[in-house]
Amino acid sequence: MDVHFNPDKQHTLSSSILVSGIGIHSGARVTMRLLPSLPGTGYRFQRIDLPGAPIIQADCDLVIDTFRCTTLAQNGASISAVEHILAALVGMGVDNCLIEVNGIEIPTIDGSCGPFVKEIEKAGVSEQQVPKAWHNLDTCITYFDKQKQVKMAAFPCPDFRLHTLVDFRNGSLKPQLAELTRMKDFREQIAPARTYCLLHEMEILLDSNLIRGDILNHALLVVDGTMSKEDFSRITTKFGLKDAQEDPKGYLNNLSLRFENEIARHKLMDTLGDLALIGVPVRTHILSHRPGHSSNVALAKKIKKYIKEKEESRFKKVA
Repeated sequence: MDVHFNPDKQHTLSSSILVSGIGIHSGARVTMRLLPSLPGTGYRFQRIDLPGAPIIQADCDLVIDTFRCTTLAQNGASISAVEHILAALVGMGVDNCLIEVNGIEIPTIDGSCGPFVKEIEKAGVSEQQVPKAWHNLDTCITYFDKQKQVKMAAFPCPDFRLHTLVDFRNGSLKPQLAELTRMKDFREQIAPARTYCLLHEMEILLDSNLIRGDILNHALLVVDGTMSKEDFSRITTKFGLKDAQEDPKGYLNNLSLRFENEIARHKLMDTLGDLALIGVPVRTHILSHRPGHSSNVALAKKIKKYIKEKEESRFKKVA
C-alpha cells in the first residue's frame, strides 16, 4: 500500500477489515470489524453486542478512565483500550472509520498496533473528495503533572510531529527517546512497538484482575532496579517463568526487543492514538516527557478547547 496519501483530503478504508483477539484486561475473545465511513464522521466505536448497538464517538471529552489504557463511554456503553487502533488509523491516513466491537475492549493481538496496520494495508485506503480541515496552533499549549513529573507541550508547526522521552528512573533501564517527524515512517518505525509492564506491577495487576490476557507473550517486562532477588524469584516462579533472567538492559528475557528504544516508541504510539480524540486533525509539534494516557488525554482536551475557542472567536468576527 502506498502511504504517500494526499494529506489535504479525507480518507477511509477501501474495504472492511475483520480482526479477532484477546482483550488484555478482560481476557475475553473480542471480534472487531473496521468499516469504511462517510467524510466528516471521524472515528466511531459501535458496541454491536449491546441492545440498540450504541455508538461511542472517539472524543476526549468522553474519556472515563485512563488507568493502563484509555476508555470511552457514551450512550450507556463503554469501550476500552482504544489507543492502539486509533494510532493505526491515524498513522495509515484513515480519517473516517466505523469500528464495530462485540466486547468491552479492543483486542490486544501482540501488544502493538502492527497487526492492525497490516490489515489496513491489505484493505487499502481510499481518498474521499472532501478537503481535510487541518487546524493550526498559533500558540504553545502545555500540560504539567507535578506528582507524576510529566511534561507535555504542543507547539505551532507546519506539519504534525511527535517526540517522546521516557525515563523510568530505573537503575537498569536507561532513558529512551523516540520521534515521528514524517507520518510515512509510522508503519515501519512506530507501529511494531509493543506495550510493556513493570515486573513488580504484574503481581498486583493480576491479583486485582486488572490483567487477564496473555501478557507474557506480547508485553516487554521491565525489571525494577530496586527489586530484591527474593521478590524477583517469587514473581517469576509464580508466573511459570522458571528460566527468567534480567538482561543487562533492564528487561526480562520473555521477549526479544524489536527496537532498542521500543518502550519510547510504544509510548509515542499511545500518544498518537490518544491525541486522535481531539476529533480534528491538528498541525503541531508535540514534545512529551514521561507521558501516560491521563496526560495525553489532558493535553488533547486543552488543544480541543483552544481550537473551539479560536473557531468561536473567528465566527464572532465574521458576524
